[in-house]
Amino acid sequence: MRTETHQIRIVGGGQFACPEGERVLIAMERSGGNDIGVGCRGGGCGFCVVRVVEGEYRTGKMSTAKVSVADQAKGYVLACRLYPLNDLVIEIG
Repeated sequence: MRTETHQIRIVGGGQFACPEGERVLIAMERSGGNDIGVGCRGGGCGFCVVRVVEGEYRTGKMSTAKVSVADQAKGYVLACRLYPLNDLVIEIG
């Protein structure tokens, strides 16, 4: 089975590749980027909040204390819990 790689573009920032099934924050770090803030990498600190402007994605478990259900409906997610399903355009939260 072939894993697709998606392009992640940050509004006003860089661009990097992220394999499907890999978290956006980890892919950014691996590529040498530093546009997104890095905290706990575990979904609890809220430091890596971003808003998905374009594209489809899924998320892992996130603290609703850091990203409310209402904010999630507006596209806000934690980059450490963000998995692209196709190319994404994101902005720093």
